[in-house]
Amino acid sequence: MDLGDEIPLATSFPLPFRVLFLIGFGILGWATNLHVLHLFGIDAPSALELHSHSGRISLPTTSSHSRALSSARAYYTPIYRLFAAYSAWCLVGWSFFRLVTGSNTMLVDGFKYIPALSSLGVLTVLICPYEICQKHERDVFLQSAARCLFSSMDSPVYFSDVVFADVFTSFAKVLGDVWLSTCMLLPGGSLLSLPSLDGISQWILPSLMRYAPFTISCAIEYWSPANTSKRPLFNALKYASSFPVIFLSAAQRIVILELAGEKGRSVMRESWHGEHPLFRLWLLAAVVNSLYSFWWDLTNDWGLDLLKSRSAEVRSSPTRYSKITGSSDTPVVSESLSSSSQQVLGGAIYRQHSYPYGLRPVLLYPLAVYPLVIFFNLLLRMTWSIKLSSHLYSQSEGTTVIFWLEVAEIFRRWMWVFIRVEWEVVKNAQQKSHNASHAEEVELIPSTRPDPMDD
Repeated sequence: MDLGDEIPLATSFPLPFRVLFLIGFGILGWATNLHVLHLFGIDAPSALELHSHSGRISLPTTSSHSRALSSARAYYTPIYRLFAAYSAWCLVGWSFFRLVTGSNTMLVDGFKYIPALSSLGVLTVLICPYEICQKHERDVFLQSAARCLFSSMDSPVYFSDVVFADVFTSFAKVLGDVWLSTCMLLPGGSLLSLPSLDGISQWILPSLMRYAPFTISCAIEYWSPANTSKRPLFNALKYASSFPVIFLSAAQRIVILELAGEKGRSVMRESWHGEHPLFRLWLLAAVVNSLYSFWWDLTNDWGLDLLKSRSAEVRSSPTRYSKITGSSDTPVVSESLSSSSQQVLGGAIYRQHSYPYGLRPVLLYPLAVYPLVIFFNLLLRMTWSIKLSSHLYSQSEGTTVIFWLEVAEIFRRWMWVFIRVEWEVVKNAQQKSHNASHAEEVELIPSTRPDPMDD
């Protein structure tokens, strides 16, 4: 391990505190997801089916029918409060750690009980049964995680749990860091270096633990008697495509040993070994995993036409929609028989007879949002394989580059949530329009009003 790169960050911002930071970043991201969706007039709680299973809590949100009647702020305000309390606790712990250790690496391990107590405090509050620190939101998170990991084949699959599971995959590397941090904080561990583990116990097993549950969950959904779609199967293949990257990355040790025997130990400092077949196989697996995941995002999660086959697009006669404002300023979607090229910004619906290439007939965000999100999603998807490839960061786990790649993945998922929920709202509206074709209007209910399906 190159201690020259490892020690500075491990001294000022050790791995346990980086894990706590990333978790807090995720909490803030979810609160802003709900907040911005509300600002755009999108009823996220209804789209997430939070009202359809009373007594069963799903995604970590503040959904409550009685709260929704009083104010839409009730959906995201408690999560902001939870983030404020969480960040204050972690900031105090990190500041005290920096105060007592300074930049002295000799003192870091002597005071590693500080990040240990900070982490233990977070875990204790998470499972605390008392009405403190937004207990409702904490219970929501735990129950949603339990449903995603331990649901049976005959259990209903809520859209909220689908989103939760996808968000959780973006924390796959963070979950692995939780395991490494635990080893560091235990007696005999050190904050200045990774645990001295080898082979499957260090890289393959933690990686499989991150992705295998989601693959199994998709397989259970596919074999469910109520399922009639192949979507869960292809979703399982998306997660399964990460396994070749994981195993071939672990096999790069063989590549380095063989090339070192031929060319000398200087190859151990190089990252490109294109002359070896195992390296080329890893590169191919990484590209396939990234591009398949990117295709899945655009085609299945966002409903965009960019990567669809021409036969699937049905662009010749798209459904036309227009925004109608009633007396209560309620955004309404209705079928329109006249063509239009009007673009309604500010969260309204973009509609025209020939919609922009690669998108779809109904858009709820300003048009410029979509190419930007698509570009950043592709760019950040390509970094996904770096997080799966242990040989690329096994000697620089504490470097700034790897940390910011984890931040970038959470940011990518934050953007993904907006388009994913939007597409679900659009699909629901189109389904209602199809089921009630005799009605003149199908209403998209804003987040400030209760869902009439609850009445």
